[in-house]
Amino acid sequence: MENRPERGKQWLEELLALMAIKTNVILEGLDKILTDTDSCWLGIDPTNLTDQQVKLLIGEKGKNIDAIQYLANTILNLDQESDVQGSYTIELDGYRVRRYQELVTLANKAVEKVRNTGQETEIADLSSAERRQIHSLLKNSADLATESRGQEPNRRLVVRLR
Repeated sequence: MENRPERGKQWLEELLALMAIKTNVILEGLDKILTDTDSCWLGIDPTNLTDQQVKLLIGEKGKNIDAIQYLANTILNLDQESDVQGSYTIELDGYRVRRYQELVTLANKAVEKVRNTGQETEIADLSSAERRQIHSLLKNSADLATESRGQEPNRRLVVRLR
């Protein structure tokens, strides 16, 4: 029986081949990038990709790489026993790490604004995965609470005092 990272690697390599994108999938060391996650990291090796291919795979505001990641999480967990299921993170050219750092900055600005004014603040234009990341970042805050409001595509994250 193959392990989760190998299943993910095989699936992503097959997807990229179907897209006529010739590159490798990297497993080693990526899970150490963001230490607060238990996700299986699958890295698309950018070495032999053109700038255009990298931009296409990431997409505007990360929509394409998010879609690939959504497919991976859905397909790779289908018909799997619960002890084998898990989350997958697709990385390309440092995009996830850069975006995570941007989300930390957004969260910190929202926290500062709420604490200074006492008023809630909204963060718009986040994917559902990004909203979950900010919820996780702020979940242990004793004085703050987060919630999502609205309907897609206008759903937004709200940070407020408890």
